[in-house]
Amino acid sequence: MWGHLSNQNRLTHFVRLSLRVCPLASFSYNAPPFTCEVEQVSGLPEIPGVSCVSRRGIKFRPAAVAVLCALSFFWISAPFAQAQQRREREPNSVYAARRAKLAAQIDSPILVWGFTGREESSQAYIFAQEDNFFYLTGHNEEGAGMIILPAPKSGSTSPNGSTSATSEIPQEILFLPPKNPAKEKWNGLRMSPTDPGIQARTGFASVLPYPEMRATLEKLAKPYPSIYTILPYEKENGGYPHEKEVVDWIHTTVPQTRLKDIRSSIEALRQIKSPGEIAFLTQAVELSLDAHFAAMRMMRPGLHEYQIAAKMVEVHAMGGSEAEGYAPIVGAGPNSTALHYDKLARLIEDGDIVVLDVGAQYSGYSADITRTLPANGKYSPRQREIYEIVLGAQNAAIAALKPGMDYCQKGSKSVYKIAYDYINSHGKDLHGKSLGQYFIHGLGHHIGLDVHDPGEYCKPLEPGMVVTVEPGVYIPEENLGVRIEDDLLITETGYKFLSERLPRNPTEIEQIMADAAAQRAKEAKQ
Repeated sequence: MWGHLSNQNRLTHFVRLSLRVCPLASFSYNAPPFTCEVEQVSGLPEIPGVSCVSRRGIKFRPAAVAVLCALSFFWISAPFAQAQQRREREPNSVYAARRAKLAAQIDSPILVWGFTGREESSQAYIFAQEDNFFYLTGHNEEGAGMIILPAPKSGSTSPNGSTSATSEIPQEILFLPPKNPAKEKWNGLRMSPTDPGIQARTGFASVLPYPEMRATLEKLAKPYPSIYTILPYEKENGGYPHEKEVVDWIHTTVPQTRLKDIRSSIEALRQIKSPGEIAFLTQAVELSLDAHFAAMRMMRPGLHEYQIAAKMVEVHAMGGSEAEGYAPIVGAGPNSTALHYDKLARLIEDGDIVVLDVGAQYSGYSADITRTLPANGKYSPRQREIYEIVLGAQNAAIAALKPGMDYCQKGSKSVYKIAYDYINSHGKDLHGKSLGQYFIHGLGHHIGLDVHDPGEYCKPLEPGMVVTVEPGVYIPEENLGVRIEDDLLITETGYKFLSERLPRNPTEIEQIMADAAAQRAKEAKQ
């Protein structure tokens, strides 16, 4: 985090960070050239802009304050170390507001599980929370669950607006696994219901041991004939076994209770991003752009697809990405025509076109960026023709993006139709037929906690939605696939182009690749 700072600046940051949480001293910042009038200690430099005075009026040396405060900080925080939390998360108040919105919509309790940590048997598996559970809690450790009761009714005298049978049950409860020191020796510390201050850390006024969920549900089943949960259905990225496990457990625990689906209500909330979510997505996009720049500079015949992918993943990880948003797609030559090609096995050859669909994840939020490069640094005339058609279609669609438009495949508000019509009216295949038949997927999708985040194609776009625009043409007969994909935030008046920093113009791309090739040649001579 501070690797780019000088030793003096590191100490300055360290003191300031320490003093934020130190109970001994208050301090003020003054812009240089003012300096702290405290004598130097043990050869450490004075710290510009820091005046250190205790609450009792006693002056402290900056270095001494740093040590004392750092020790107190680590003493306070050490028992609460978290092994599975993401890089950053939103404030507890944001997650609480989302739960409150759901509570206001329902007439029965909601019961939702997080992932158990047993969804994968691979030794390479790293836990990541179920998206809906994380969206509502910000909790990224395994084995958790949650119950939310309906919001109190106007004029109700009971805490949750229900009957006396449930009046003692809190409005919302987070269930965490009991403390397990033996397991923590292997897997690291985890939050538990008995941790001091657990309510403040999680944002839940009531945090109970996970085994108590059964008894709580049994109590709720008496006054409530139905329970909301996320009902299972088949979907692209799995989740079906987990959802079925929850449903089976509820049926076993309270067999008389009818189940209702809360999925659509949660997904409706997830479509409009909060400022924090937009910040995380922006960071994921920025890391992805850095990786694509690195790939442009590295690309050349003689490398394997996996080498390009490995470089991009490295750039993501070194920038703070905790995982890829999805399996990297680097498809050269014939592989450029396979939409989700992930084998990464081909040796990149002179004359290949290469599709790179690679996006970083940051704090759980995934970018989705695609560029199509000439392997040798120069598009052939045919490659450039198809590329410019796809780019023209993307530009036409982006220009039309604004609230009220949609991604339906027909209708006067369809940005998909704008892109399709452009492709279908420009260029031909080798048989003289229009190219619309080679645009074989939708124009885009929402991004967020899932790279294919919830969002209805025919629902009008609204401010706060973050979507991709990704037209493509794939002609297997010519081993020629081109896709250009960017991420955009819908605003009140149009859009914000989150990935605009990464060039799309083919001449600019060729220049970046040419400059990199020249630099490699220069270095080879040295």
